[in-house]
Amino acid sequence: MASRKTSRPNRDSGDKYSVLLPTYNERENLPLIVWLLVKYFGESGFNYEIIVIDDGSPDGTLEVAEQLQKVYGEDKILLRPRAKKLGLGTAYIHGMKHASGNFIIIMDADLSHHPKFIPEFIQKQKEGNYDLVSGTRYRGNGGVYGWDLRRKLIRLTFYISSFFFFSPPLPPLVHSRGANFLAQVLLRPGASDLTGSFRLYKKKVLESLVEQCVSKGYVFQMEMIVRARQLNYTIGEVPISFVDRVYGESKLGGNEIVSYAKGLLMLFATT
Repeated sequence: MASRKTSRPNRDSGDKYSVLLPTYNERENLPLIVWLLVKYFGESGFNYEIIVIDDGSPDGTLEVAEQLQKVYGEDKILLRPRAKKLGLGTAYIHGMKHASGNFIIIMDADLSHHPKFIPEFIQKQKEGNYDLVSGTRYRGNGGVYGWDLRRKLIRLTFYISSFFFFSPPLPPLVHSRGANFLAQVLLRPGASDLTGSFRLYKKKVLESLVEQCVSKGYVFQMEMIVRARQLNYTIGEVPISFVDRVYGESKLGGNEIVSYAKGLLMLFATT
């Protein structure tokens, strides 16, 4: 396995990284993800801030975030809550309005995305001056671990949907690729992982992409990559390990599958 050691950065580069953490019912996960972010940013020496955008979680996520702010300081933990769930895209827009960094990192707050990869994202971006860097589960030593029966059934649903697009249907190897594979075939996006949500953007690039995107929910991340290709933005990739959430329930369900199918067809017709 390739080494994940990252050379120590120049602390005086002037760059600042704003991490956007949209949350809904993540009271168990939030303290852990924040601790890991503080740890890896502290070890790497990059300037950062963490912006928590809670959408009215009934489980007390915001109260936990307020305690974390007292521990780590208001300069590192910014709280920008909203009254109710308003969608992932609007959460990013809301967070960006309060971000002081020139780079934005988006990631899940449920521990599916490990902050240990962030120094690699930053190094990759600097190597090629990429407009965005995306974590990929489908290249190098990237992968998916810990998916339960529910997730596997959703994968199977995506496979069954391939009968409508391919004859003969996709081979068994594709089952684990699911939605991402279908999107690759139909959209030719120039990136290996469209449906992932662990990414680093130049702030101005993310602002431009959010203005272009019309999708909501599960399709939003896919459209971001497709629009980036349309606008000729450069994309770097870093292999990551995606691990299913430790606490709480997955927010991916039947409605998201239907939305994915509709969004995929919309992008296929318009890009």
